[in-house]
Amino acid sequence: MALLCSPRAAVSERFPTSPGVSLQLVHFYAFGRHLYGQLEGDEIAVFDGNPFDGQLTPTGQTISADVVHILPPCRPSKIVCVGSNYRLHCVEMGRPIPTVPRLFLKPPSALVAHEAAIVIPPGVGRVDFEGELAVVIGRRMTRVAEEDVLSHVLGLSILNDVTARDIQNADVQFTRAKGMDTFSPFGPGITTGLDPLDLRLVTRVNGVVKQDSRTSDMIFPVRTLLSFISHYMTLEPGDVVATGTPSGVGAIAPGDEVAIEIEGVGTLRNPVIALEDAPRPGPGGAPGSAPRAQGPGHE
Repeated sequence: MALLCSPRAAVSERFPTSPGVSLQLVHFYAFGRHLYGQLEGDEIAVFDGNPFDGQLTPTGQTISADVVHILPPCRPSKIVCVGSNYRLHCVEMGRPIPTVPRLFLKPPSALVAHEAAIVIPPGVGRVDFEGELAVVIGRRMTRVAEEDVLSHVLGLSILNDVTARDIQNADVQFTRAKGMDTFSPFGPGITTGLDPLDLRLVTRVNGVVKQDSRTSDMIFPVRTLLSFISHYMTLEPGDVVATGTPSGVGAIAPGDEVAIEIEGVGTLRNPVIALEDAPRPGPGGAPGSAPRAQGPGHE
């Protein structure tokens, strides 16, 4: 079993592309603790430590993935999002092709995990899904050149940039429309050792394909995006960059299920419910959440 030995070891100088070298880390709550482990089929090999600020040490213990509470892969200080990063999405939204990346932020309080519910409050109007490749930062990034970017990346994940479209159009600014609680499903884990340049992204709603594209269709690829962002704001370990959504975005409603699949990364699946049907918030704040860890890793 391939193991990470330290944060520096977890972040290779470049993404290896050879088959079988990737590692899927999952963040979960069990035994009263926030833990990381390596997903192996239906089992999780449990580690001590976390990939951001300490060693990951194999415990020799495994646990069934069915009996743990899966958490968002990390607790970022910020979620940096990129708008209009696929040409056909610009066309469908009636926006010009950008000449520089268009950035906005989502609050970490919007995060929910794989299989947690997207909760739609009353009176928000149309709500859309947006499937996106997410990049998880492993080392601090400040003014990093493009050729050095991937040595600062821990791995890849998936984010659904859920958007209250009517509010977005009314406000112009994106904060309210995209920052609501549960409007950033994120997961299921972090996949290391995978080249982000050309991965297939497919979003399904109730099993019907709505988005089908490749990351090679990005206007600004991952290296360009992260270098650009790092020249304006420091990216800390555990920060997340959502790299934009392809064409095919559409409305969702209570009773729907959204599944975003990215080649080699996995599938992020979330049901959609109305606020009146949501369970009471758990100790972590979001409906049904486990106690919240502080910082990018866990307590």
